[in-house]
Amino acid sequence: AYCYHGQTLLASDKCGEAIRSLQESEKFFAKAEALCKEYGETKGPGTTAKPSGHLFFRKLGSLIKNTLEKCQRENGFIYFQKVPAEAPQLELKANYGLVEPVPFEFPALNAHWTPETVTAFDLTKRPKDDSAKPKPDEEVKPLKEPDIKPQKDSGCQIS
Repeated sequence: AYCYHGQTLLASDKCGEAIRSLQESEKFFAKAEALCKEYGETKGPGTTAKPSGHLFFRKLGSLIKNTLEKCQRENGFIYFQKVPAEAPQLELKANYGLVEPVPFEFPALNAHWTPETVTAFDLTKRPKDDSAKPKPDEEVKPLKEPDIKPQKDSGCQIS
């Protein structure tokens, strides 16, 4: 998140804050990389997963490094902004690209659904009915299949 926030800050000409954000990103990436390598070396189920070798993880490392170098280079040539001591705060609430969720509300109950109606569905009070038992299967009589002989004389000619 700090990496992409740094790219956004660089695009809005806040190079000093972008450098600090990318430095924070680099710190968290190094921590995550150590945890991923430790996870990959543990014994037990799930050892086939190697998060540090995942494509996203590998690309993120080079993206952080390249963007930080670009920010430092541009800050030295163009912006000359001071790098703050604290990392900029991330905006955790997205204000673009997302649709506001519509809260779900249960529909109003129909007037026919009264407590008496609901208790009428008590299955323990149902009548014992023998017609619900499955009938024994009838014996299936074999059918005689017609005797089909291959015919050589179909009337078709190849000329």
